[in-house]
Amino acid sequence: MDSPNQIQEHIDTILRHEQEFLERRTPSERLGDTIAGFVGSLRFVALHLCFFLCWIVVNTLHSGIPRFDPFPFSLLGTWVSIEAIFIASFILMRQARLARRADERDHLMLQILLLTEKEITAVVRMNQEMAERIGLPAIARDQEITELGQETFIDEIAQTIQESLPPG
Repeated sequence: MDSPNQIQEHIDTILRHEQEFLERRTPSERLGDTIAGFVGSLRFVALHLCFFLCWIVVNTLHSGIPRFDPFPFSLLGTWVSIEAIFIASFILMRQARLARRADERDHLMLQILLLTEKEITAVVRMNQEMAERIGLPAIARDQEITELGQETFIDEIAQTIQESLPPG
């Protein structure tokens, strides 16, 4: 088991990678993230509710302000449609960037898993050799352990998985 210091080192490494990812964002990505973050907040919803309420009140009641968008509020509808296009664009840009980050994490995880598989295979082989030398032939020649000590051909496994999955 990892010691608390090793665990903190792992946490620090992860945090450093996340910080580097955030720092690599372009100014437009930073702006898009800020806007998408604001749009996804309760404050944004509250501001819009107030704005829409004021718009409707001004354009329906005799408030002393001239009506500039009478019912059915076509100008408001146009405004909301244009805003929705921009909001959707910012959210999609953010999601695409986060998907790229998820892909980076997946590639890193795959590399770690491939390295781990090689290391474990080497350990199994060493254990078999030690079992043979100390006189434990049943363990040294065990079929399942022998199979686990064989090199794993990742390309063959990937091909088998692709062939096994339903088309889609």
